[in-house]
Amino acid sequence: MRFSLFVHMERVGAGQTHGELYRELIELCTIADAGGMHAIWTGEHHGMEFTIAPNPFLNLVDLAHRTRNARLGTATVVAPFWHPIKLAGEAAMTDLLTGGRLEIGIARGAYSFEYERLVPGLDAWGAGQRMRELLPAVKGLWAGDHAHEGEFWSFPATTSVPRPVQQPHPPLWVAARDPNSHAFAVEHGCNVQVTPLWFGDDEVESLMARFEEACAANSGRARPQIMLLRHTYVGDDEADVARAAEALSRYYCHFAAWFKNERPVRAGCIEPLDESEMAAMDAYAPAVMRTNNVVGEPDEVIERLRRYAALGYDEYALWIDSGMSFARKKASLERFVREVMPAFA
Repeated sequence: MRFSLFVHMERVGAGQTHGELYRELIELCTIADAGGMHAIWTGEHHGMEFTIAPNPFLNLVDLAHRTRNARLGTATVVAPFWHPIKLAGEAAMTDLLTGGRLEIGIARGAYSFEYERLVPGLDAWGAGQRMRELLPAVKGLWAGDHAHEGEFWSFPATTSVPRPVQQPHPPLWVAARDPNSHAFAVEHGCNVQVTPLWFGDDEVESLMARFEEACAANSGRARPQIMLLRHTYVGDDEADVARAAEALSRYYCHFAAWFKNERPVRAGCIEPLDESEMAAMDAYAPAVMRTNNVVGEPDEVIERLRRYAALGYDEYALWIDSGMSFARKKASLERFVREVMPAFA
């Protein structure tokens, strides 16, 4: 099982400048690259200080000039926010500028806050339908002279300009949770990205079972790869680990508030949650975060990851966004590289 880094510029409050946040992101990525991580992943979000990532391709092109070996991936671009011709061309240009290091993850998106601003009236079902139409169209554009007549987009014969460096195209990944998404990915020759979010290892096993069912139903096709994305913190003692669980509790309380889309948002920041509100969110309590996420000292983290490798996961992405200070995120990543990854060499 190989390892990668999943990272955004992120802030729960407005205490740091965007320039400071980006410099921190670069440093985390250079640590991952120098430490032998397979890939660096970053996503797409709009209008949210919580996750600052308006165009992942820009970040990846910049990172291509600051790193040497790591693959550079979108995890993920949000399908309904893209026209197929625009996505095909920008992704291919990114593959060119990164020297053929691009990996492309695609998802339907998650936040109604973004839907109602970029595609008013869109819901998760409609977003999923757009993803299912977008991906084959993009592959057709890369192949060349692709005409499209669909429910959401129509255009005459068009070829992506440029075409990707990697042929026939960069590796494609689909973010999947439900069985239909797993089946769609496997049927279209795409790898699969999964995240259990705040849930425990029962969900990790369930996500793998859905993937295996999709593979079994498409036994005539080449087996794709599957990546597990999980919040991870490697502590230097139990007190440090406990602090990490508390930080992740606060992070997921804010994540849930953004997802529900019920609180006022001003200048890209959600109305702050008070301590009593967060204490009432039992699903994200520190004890739950300590148990469910990969939070522990190095030996505990190694043992947990060995179970994931045994389940059949090909890649494990360390989700570093957490609301913690940069110093703590950096220290955890360095411990992961220095003390965890060698156990899987």
